[in-house]
Amino acid sequence: MPSTPAPPDRMNSAERTASLQIASLYALRMLGLFMVLPVLALYARGLPGATPFKLGLALGIYGLTQALLQIPFGTLSDRFGRKPMLLIGLALFGVGSLIAALGQGIDTIILGRALQGAGAISAVLSALLADLTRPSQRTKAMAIIGVTIGTSFSLSLFLGPLLDRVMGVRGIFLLTALLTAIALIGAWRLPLPPRSEAPHTETADWRHLIDPLLWRLNLGVFLLHLMLTASFIAIPILLHDQMGLAQGDHWKVYLPVMLAAFLAMAPLVMRTGRGSVGPIFLMSIVLLGCAQFGLLWAPHHWAVLLLMLWLFFTGFNVLEASQPALVSQAAPVHAKGAALGVYSTAQFLGAFAGGVLGGTLASRWGASALFELHALICLAWLALSWPLRHLSMQDGRGATLTSQTAET
Repeated sequence: MPSTPAPPDRMNSAERTASLQIASLYALRMLGLFMVLPVLALYARGLPGATPFKLGLALGIYGLTQALLQIPFGTLSDRFGRKPMLLIGLALFGVGSLIAALGQGIDTIILGRALQGAGAISAVLSALLADLTRPSQRTKAMAIIGVTIGTSFSLSLFLGPLLDRVMGVRGIFLLTALLTAIALIGAWRLPLPPRSEAPHTETADWRHLIDPLLWRLNLGVFLLHLMLTASFIAIPILLHDQMGLAQGDHWKVYLPVMLAAFLAMAPLVMRTGRGSVGPIFLMSIVLLGCAQFGLLWAPHHWAVLLLMLWLFFTGFNVLEASQPALVSQAAPVHAKGAALGVYSTAQFLGAFAGGVLGGTLASRWGASALFELHALICLAWLALSWPLRHLSMQDGRGATLTSQTAET
């Protein structure tokens, strides 16, 4: 535990420093993963051997390797320490970035993205954050991570097309390798956490995975990242082919949209911290569904397109920033690591499914079929999440997450 004395309701200096350091590692890695998201689809379709299926695989394969290795990395970090596994994961991510940068065909891009995902350090970082913060401050630390992830994602969407105009997709992959080197230095400087003396209860961990609130959150992050990855097969092509916008100018769309979405997201996330979780959670799903439905009418109508993208990214950012904190709060103390590991696995499986599904569906029936499917997914997600409408976060010492209706 951090040794600096502090009131139980405030983070001490060691906790603030650790939270910001870990948030920085998340940010560097998120930028590396997602800067290519808005430009990879257009770039990869011109590579030798490219097919719609392989295009989707190039976008989403990192999610499969992340999902497969997330829990093993977390388990190995329990045995060998957080820092060694963190360094190994970042090294794999950097090697994958270099392979993708130097590759000549779609298959090499897929291999590089797979290795990027093999550096599955999300669960390790979450566990390290838990090691370095008191239970009473853990939700605040997770909120810092959530906001960092949302901000990094927003930055990556407009930085990707902007950097593509200057250095190309290969240059973005090389820049990612450089960012990874910086992250390795930052990881090396992290403090060593104290070893936990709490006994590990495998049965209890797995039993809590079927908690009705947790499985809804896991399903939610799966669907959220499925729609995100699939959308970035359709949206760049829509901007380029139907709206006539050059790939290097896509940042002119993403920048104002993401700024507006961030301004709308911030007060909503702050309200979830003060207790209003359920209504905002459901409203965010509605925003996603409305956006997907509206995108059916977006081609050739700039105002409709911009509005729908704003709705989509507002809903996405709220859910992306708030759900990890909800999982951290909802899981029992002795099962937090398992719960966060399963949550991360569901998130990355969603990204993989979105890439494969999006590439296949868009190639056969067009982007409109993809948006229609997403709208139906949002309707089903809303129905399954309706029991969470009274979900509330009770602030204060020993904060708890409560729901009057989160029942199976």
